[in-house]
Amino acid sequence: MIDHIGVTVSNFAKSRDFYVKALAALNYELMMEFPSKGSGSPDIAGFGEKPHPDFWLSVGPVQARVHVAIRAKSRQQVDAFYQAAMAAGGRDNGGPGLRPQYHPNYYGAFVLDPDGYNVEAVCHQPE
Repeated sequence: MIDHIGVTVSNFAKSRDFYVKALAALNYELMMEFPSKGSGSPDIAGFGEKPHPDFWLSVGPVQARVHVAIRAKSRQQVDAFYQAAMAAGGRDNGGPGLRPQYHPNYYGAFVLDPDGYNVEAVCHQPE
């Protein structure tokens, strides 16, 4: 079981704002925000569902080929995530739909965040 994951971003404010909007559709919220060593300004953020943040952003070198998949409770949440992420400045990397090559009920949507990370919302439930 994964407890949490962190990714580095090039522009903290832009990425934080993107994820606040995109992840709200999955009931994720910004739960913690604090400065990293010596900066004095917020540049670490933790997102998740209460009570535990499990997705963290921090400023640093952007890493290549990062893929994050967040489980959605319904296909409607996947659709809402995709719409919110696109409205927040994300780039399409595979619109909402079934991906039967993974399994018959795999319903996902993929967007690229401001740094080009592939962020997915996925539902494994039938309809």
